[in-house]
Amino acid sequence: MGSLTDPRYIRALCEKYDFRLKKSLGQNFLHDNAVLEEIVDAALPEGGGVLEIGPGFGVLTEALAGRAEKVVAVEIDDRLLPVLADTLAAFDNISVVHGDVLKLDLPRLLAEQFGDMPVSVAANLPYYITTPILLALLEKNLPLRRIVVMMQKEVADRILAAPGGKDYGALTVAVQYRCEVERVCRVPAASFFPPPKVDSEVLCLTLRQSPLVETKDEAYFFALVRAVFAQRRKTLVNGLANAGRFGTKEQISAATERMGLAPTVRGETLSIPQLAALADLLYG
Repeated sequence: MGSLTDPRYIRALCEKYDFRLKKSLGQNFLHDNAVLEEIVDAALPEGGGVLEIGPGFGVLTEALAGRAEKVVAVEIDDRLLPVLADTLAAFDNISVVHGDVLKLDLPRLLAEQFGDMPVSVAANLPYYITTPILLALLEKNLPLRRIVVMMQKEVADRILAAPGGKDYGALTVAVQYRCEVERVCRVPAASFFPPPKVDSEVLCLTLRQSPLVETKDEAYFFALVRAVFAQRRKTLVNGLANAGRFGTKEQISAATERMGLAPTVRGETLSIPQLAALADLLYG
């Protein structure tokens, strides 16, 4: 059996199973051992279970299985199921689930597959679906320790951004609200087969025991966040007034003045605690 980090073996598997890569699914397969070790170390510092999203040919799955008590790999492409049955045949602690992670009942899946075992997520996500999957994992309040995910560097920059920069936005707030975020490593395009047109980055999102800030109403807070960043070029007051659900322009101006903010302040300059404080002032 060949190595899953050898592009020649990957080509041989493609020929054996008459497998053609689908650009629509963002299929670029990692073959860099050093990066694999970084991901495994970040996802499993204490062992436990791992939910892997998008195992591909199983290269990360195989690396995780060497450290984890159990790996459950969710793969959307049914053409990869026989390939995974082949490449992962030597492991008895891996379960492959065919499905779309955005449509699966994840609380039930975790309960059935892992029981009370501590669980992390590891994923090399297609660029086009990184944000929806991350938000789905976070919004479901799943019993996860951490999410270690490879993504396009531009998305990683958005998640790590500070207030006031062009990368700071609703995704930044959503992730940092629920997680402590750390860079794990950068991954050049040459680490994949076939190489994508962009570089990637691995982030470790450690779930907070409680959110970064407390709010009167979480749904209202996130509605305000979305409204703030939907109209970045407008002042905070005008943007929220145009949104139509946060009070009149006068009420919003009064709230920002109470917070000591200038009338011309833009929403993208507010920190997460400031956004939460504003939401609480306007709520109800």
